[in-house]
Amino acid sequence: MEIEILGSGTSIGVPMVGCECRVCRSADPRDKRLRASVFINLNGVHILIDTSIDYRQQMLRAGIMRLDAVIFTHHHVDHILGLDDLRSFNILHRTAIPLYGLEETLANIRRVFAYAFSGDSSQSDVPRLSLHVLDDRPFSIRGLEILPIPLWHGEMPVLGFRIGDFAYCTDVSRIPESSYQRLKGLQALILGALRYKPHPTHFTIAEAVREAQKIGAGITYFTHLSHGVLHAEAEAQLPENIRLAYDGLRIEVKNAK
Repeated sequence: MEIEILGSGTSIGVPMVGCECRVCRSADPRDKRLRASVFINLNGVHILIDTSIDYRQQMLRAGIMRLDAVIFTHHHVDHILGLDDLRSFNILHRTAIPLYGLEETLANIRRVFAYAFSGDSSQSDVPRLSLHVLDDRPFSIRGLEILPIPLWHGEMPVLGFRIGDFAYCTDVSRIPESSYQRLKGLQALILGALRYKPHPTHFTIAEAVREAQKIGAGITYFTHLSHGVLHAEAEAQLPENIRLAYDGLRIEVKNAK
C-alpha cells in the first residue's frame, strides 16, 4: 500500500494569509501545509480521503492520473470544497465518481453542491457523482475492504478509516472506547494534532501523543497541523515512533491485509 499526504494543514492552511509568525515565514518546505487530505493506492485501487479546498493543486503536484472513489471524514468546508474538480475524471474516464460518507456528510455535500444533483441534463459542466451512505460497518471499493472508525470532532460524529494495517484519523478530539479495538495492530497511523494550546474540537500535540501511545501503531504521523507548530522543532521533541506528517510525504505499508 502506498499512501501520500496531499495536505497536512489545518483549515486555513500554512502559511496563514496575513500572518508573519515564525512558522508562516519558515523556509522549511515541511512548514508549507495545504489543507488535509490523503491519497491511497493499494493493488491498483486508487482512493482519495476528502476533497480539500486545495484538491486541484494537490492532485497535479502528486501526478495522480486515476481515481476510483472518494471517502469523506466529514463535511467541513476544508474537507469538501475541492469536489467540483472531480469533473476531470468524469471527462477522462466517462464514469461517475463514487462518494462515501456518513448520511450527514453526504446531505451537506448535496446542499453545498446542489447544482451537481439537480438532475438538469442541460448542465454539461457539473461533476457526476454517486453517493453511498456509510455507518460503522465495513464496506468495499473494487474488492478492497475499508473499516470505518467512529470518532468525535468536538460534538460532531466523524469517521476515520482503516485499510489493512493503515488508519487515517484526522479532525478528532475524542476516540470512543469501542473504536480502539479497530485501531489495534496498525503498522502506520495518521492522527490529527492541531497545536499545543487546547482546542474544543481537535487533539493538542500532547493529547495526540498520549492517544498514539495508547493505540501503539508501528509509526504515527500527526496531521492537520496549525501555524503554531514548527516542524523541525516540534518533531525533535516527539517520541521515536511519532513524527509529523508533511505535504508530499509518502508512506509504504507492506503486507497490507
